[in-house]
Amino acid sequence: MAKRTKKIKEQRAGPFHATREHHSAEIAEDYTELIYELIESRGEARIRDLAEQLGVSHVTALRAVRRLQKEGYLTKVPRKPILLTAKGRRLALFARSRHALLVEFLQTLGVTKKQAEIDAEGAEHHLSRETLRCIRRSLGKKSKA
Repeated sequence: MAKRTKKIKEQRAGPFHATREHHSAEIAEDYTELIYELIESRGEARIRDLAEQLGVSHVTALRAVRRLQKEGYLTKVPRKPILLTAKGRRLALFARSRHALLVEFLQTLGVTKKQAEIDAEGAEHHLSRETLRCIRRSLGKKSKA
């Protein structure tokens, strides 16, 4: 009976675990993309900028940055700007290009640019590589994935 109970718990927990992993990946993409954009536009990215731009507390932004540093996406020294590693830069550029692709696709459907930007921000993290390939193909672009 214990084996059956354990199996049922694992089956139930599986989707929740996957959702948490996807959420963690979304945060990494959003933060690295924003850090990249801040460095491009302002020359640097700081915790306060991330908190302000993402609408989160300073503590929340700091915790996310610490996690991303542990995962090798960025480097952060106290009282210094945040720097992306090569891994972080790759993720930021991927997230940025995927976002632009989805905005362009939504606009071809007749969605306004403003609404396409809003919709893409939520949907972009949930698109498979297959879906991205199909969108690229429908827009007449070469497939990258």
